[in-house]
Amino acid sequence: MDAQAVANQVRDVMFADDAASRMLGLQITEISPGRAVATMTVRADMLNGFSICHGGLIATLADSAFAFACNSRNALTVASGFGIDILKSAKLGDVLTATAAETSLAGRTGLYDITVTNQHGDLIAVFRGRSHRLGERRVFDEGTA
Repeated sequence: MDAQAVANQVRDVMFADDAASRMLGLQITEISPGRAVATMTVRADMLNGFSICHGGLIATLADSAFAFACNSRNALTVASGFGIDILKSAKLGDVLTATAAETSLAGRTGLYDITVTNQHGDLIAVFRGRSHRLGERRVFDEGTA
């Protein structure tokens, strides 16, 4: 399989078992080695007491894009930490896009920067995730794919 086919298969395998992302209505709209784009439309049940999108759900969107990006090469990888800065509120009906890009990959550790924007291109949040690869484990067995 070429690198793009591997990334596509990782997306399909991961998303099939990702109940949290599916529950939030996330879609993985793009994936390639070291990169992923996820979208989410802000629904009424995602609003906090101030009628804006709960910050934890913005973080979840960014974290999901991060997860798909850091696993895109079929090396089973988990988050070892992350930080997020929320710069602007998201409102009911906003379509949020999280774009994750690999900044560094060295040995078993990676660093990923994720931006979250709305449908107008406004920057909503910036997220930086640190990843850890779990040895030689794979998301899927390439011999059976």
